[in-house]
Amino acid sequence: MSLRFAYNTNGAANHRLDDALGLIADAGYDGVALTLDIHHLDPFAEGWAQEAERVRGRLYSLGLGSVVETGARFLLDPRAKHEPTLVTADAAGRARRIAFLHRAIDVAAILGSEAVSFWAGVPKPGVDPADARGWLRDGLEQVVAYAAERRVVAALEPEPGMLVETLDDYAGLDIPGLRLALDTGHCLVTQEREPAAAIKEFADRLGTVAIEDMARGVHIHLPFGEGDMDISGVLDALDAIAFDKLVCVELSRESHRADRMIPESLRYLRECRR
Repeated sequence: MSLRFAYNTNGAANHRLDDALGLIADAGYDGVALTLDIHHLDPFAEGWAQEAERVRGRLYSLGLGSVVETGARFLLDPRAKHEPTLVTADAAGRARRIAFLHRAIDVAAILGSEAVSFWAGVPKPGVDPADARGWLRDGLEQVVAYAAERRVVAALEPEPGMLVETLDDYAGLDIPGLRLALDTGHCLVTQEREPAAAIKEFADRLGTVAIEDMARGVHIHLPFGEGDMDISGVLDALDAIAFDKLVCVELSRESHRADRMIPESLRYLRECRR
């Protein structure tokens, strides 16, 4: 089979969204991982629904599928990166994160996206771990239920340093309907499993997959060929499970050269297929 590749717009932050989508389509990708942000389909803008409808038309005209990503750094709080989260001690803050994830699901429903990807967050010092786990489960159950009503796939991404950091953390939640957003590079950071083994083990729970290069133990997204990832092995593992969803290239530190990295990344992946 032929794998389907997408590029994450968090690696094209210096481009207008329409321009980024054009670059991604022109390079030959099958889709886009759309990170909702202040400049890329702002989910809190007054006309967000109309903009989502417009972007749906743009994606259709370009022949691009989509995944909705929710990792924008300062979308919810201009003074605190990635805050508030599902494990924030303040109940109003947690409610704001949940409302944002609901809005992301609404956007995904309009776009016809394959999944919405999100993460748990980092508990602040002094937060009781049991409390944090309880807040997380409550939030996840609300998000999954909302997604199910709208026929959208909700996928949780284990993220190094967060409350849900590993694949075992994800599996331990055991929340029906909650799929896995697998970032293969994170496996190298936590060193819990080899990425190809993780793909095989969690094949029936994958909601979306991200790929990039990474050095073992270092959480920095690298261009292909600059880290320790066995890219060919990961692609072979995805082939082996007949993965038919988008495989999303995430190079969030490469916006300053997105004009090069967008086509070069796909070229590298295609050469791995030969």
